[in-house]
Amino acid sequence: MSVRHQAQSLRGLTALLSLLLVMLTTALPAQEAPSSGQDYAELATLLENDATRQQLIDQLRGLQAAANPAPLGLESEVPVSDIAAQSPSGQTAEQVSLARRMAAATGNLAGDMGRQFTALSGLVGGWFVSDDSAVEAAATTSVDMKAVTAALLNLAILVVITFAVFWVLRMLAGSAFGRLSNWARGGSEKLAILRTTVAVAVAALLDIIVVALAYLGGTFVAPVLTEQLGADATRLALFLNAFLIVELAKAGLRMFFSSQYEGLRMLPVAAEQARYCNRFLAREAGLIGYGMLVLVPVLNFNLSPAVGSGAGTLIMLVALAYAAIVIVRKRQVLREALTERANASYGPLRLSLLLLARIWHWLALAYALLVFAVTVLHPETALPYVALATLETLIYVGVGLLVSVALGQLIGKEIQLSDRLNTSMPRLQARVNTYVPTGLKVIRGLILVLVVVLSLDAWELYDLAAWYATTAGAQTVSALIDILIILALAALVWVLLASLVEHKFSPREDSTPAEAARGETLLGLFHTTMAITIIIMTTMIVLSEIGIEIGPLIAGAGVLGLAIGFGAQKLVQDVITGIFIQLENAMNTGDFVSVGGNSGTVDRVGIRSVALRDLYGTYHIVPFSSVDAVSNFTREFGNHVGEYGIAYRESIDDAIVQLEAAFEELKEGAHKDNILAPMTVAGVTALADSSVNIRVVIKTTPGNQWAVGRAFNRLVKIYFDKAGIEIPFPHTTLYFGEDRDGKAPAGNIRLADERVVSTQDGNEG
Repeated sequence: MSVRHQAQSLRGLTALLSLLLVMLTTALPAQEAPSSGQDYAELATLLENDATRQQLIDQLRGLQAAANPAPLGLESEVPVSDIAAQSPSGQTAEQVSLARRMAAATGNLAGDMGRQFTALSGLVGGWFVSDDSAVEAAATTSVDMKAVTAALLNLAILVVITFAVFWVLRMLAGSAFGRLSNWARGGSEKLAILRTTVAVAVAALLDIIVVALAYLGGTFVAPVLTEQLGADATRLALFLNAFLIVELAKAGLRMFFSSQYEGLRMLPVAAEQARYCNRFLAREAGLIGYGMLVLVPVLNFNLSPAVGSGAGTLIMLVALAYAAIVIVRKRQVLREALTERANASYGPLRLSLLLLARIWHWLALAYALLVFAVTVLHPETALPYVALATLETLIYVGVGLLVSVALGQLIGKEIQLSDRLNTSMPRLQARVNTYVPTGLKVIRGLILVLVVVLSLDAWELYDLAAWYATTAGAQTVSALIDILIILALAALVWVLLASLVEHKFSPREDSTPAEAARGETLLGLFHTTMAITIIIMTTMIVLSEIGIEIGPLIAGAGVLGLAIGFGAQKLVQDVITGIFIQLENAMNTGDFVSVGGNSGTVDRVGIRSVALRDLYGTYHIVPFSSVDAVSNFTREFGNHVGEYGIAYRESIDDAIVQLEAAFEELKEGAHKDNILAPMTVAGVTALADSSVNIRVVIKTTPGNQWAVGRAFNRLVKIYFDKAGIEIPFPHTTLYFGEDRDGKAPAGNIRLADERVVSTQDGNEG
């Protein structure tokens, strides 16, 4: 700091101390004015007293209010306690309404802006008017234009050198950025997000190194300017710090909106859109960063705090106007992009994107206005607070999106298992492709909730760390994590057990139809049993984790089970009979059985009932309690038992020869694979009224005896016709009797027209 500046600071400190002593003398009439030799010691003693210090603060505030009245009749900044004290109804600070607080804050904002612009316009206007008062006002400011020009020149030299080093280093690093971009865009699509993340991280590290080297270059130049040209080291340090902060912020923006290198862009936007967003946000960062971190402190120190505050307000107004113009101009473009993304989604995500497409510009405008308001109200603390909260929010959102997209790309749209696993566990791939996307949706939902919670904590809407430090917070988080682990383990146990059961009972390529049917039946039974068991156990454990005592629930369930057992004996009988039927392997899915007076193909075998589909397509559900016997027509083998009648005048041996010939043709036809043994001729089973019945038995594969029997019946008819063997059918013979001479009596036949015809010995009468 120069000698002139030190002298000015000393004069300002002396004037301040004198003002304090005068105020103390006025505030405390009972005390003598301190002597010049004891001024500082007496002042320190008085400030140590709480009562005198508070009186001094009240006097200073009164003088401040008298010297700087609020413009346009607006109130000065009043705390909530003062608002409550001024209330006619005697409200406490906690009872002051939100509207009253907002009105006070709005008045403070308008009053601060008015005072800042009044001071700024008065000072700047005094530089250009020529009357005596203006000259006197300008003289009181003690602005040395030569010193200001020299300071600006020194600062410009540092700015040029620092940015020159920065741009040269950026050009040298361009080839590395290009190679990283090409590497990120190559390779498989499944690992694209991982390559992009690694490439962006390396590029960001390289970008930070470039900014740091440029900053170090500026720090080497600053001492030279201070020693050789007498530059103010504080101003130079202000610029270097601002350069480091602003350029690091721009490096963070390039991670999301890299305009030159497509592979180093985290957000999936086009190059033109990325270039526009990067340019807009970089301008905002530069304007606010260099303005608030360099210009405002310089004006505060060299001119007055009012001028610096006014300049800061003007900078924020320009930034707000620029942001509002860009938001309004691009509101339709982003709305169309969000709508297109929403149409490609479904469920809650689609609704959220559609809502965001309609109101995003209002949210952005509200955020910009909020930043402006808090910066004007609290210029010393608002900008770091808003910047840090915004940075943390962007980091949380970016990491959440990155993890979500990475999980989606790594898992892929569909998981493909090997043919060996699909053969031994045919349902495993479908099950995995059902549970994994569901788990991914749950993880994305949890990531969204976590991002929202952390973002609210970043804006200090509540204290997440303090809440977690409480017993309730720690127990809530612990219970939530435990429940998620329990659900994940339950799903894993279900997948493993179901896969093991499938591996054990799934039909293999060399399995017989009976074994395949048996396996399907047991698969359904075990799946149902395991699902019920896992659901009940998981529910009990989850209830225990959230603090519900499961002991009374288990006892109540036992009592309820006994009551159900006594009241629903038929249900218990169904279950017990079904278990024994399954243990005895009485029927399987696909068998043709007869149970409970119904016959049909078994569609489903459960614990309590069996479902049949008869030949007419009718679906029957038969409770096991009504099953006295199970007749299974498709177990191991089947027999076609056929009885074929011939006339009494035909030769039985000739008929058997024709039956065997028909069987030989049957063996060479379409049913040759269904015949298990040669035909057995049981012989003549009956001498019926009009036929001699011959029985044959053909052994077939299970379930095919009816088809084989139909085909054999057709061939028997063909062969009997060729051999002239009569297959008798019911017919009536009229016999009129004979006399002793062997002559038949005449047969009187009455026709429809009342004529009588007499027949005797074959002659008409």
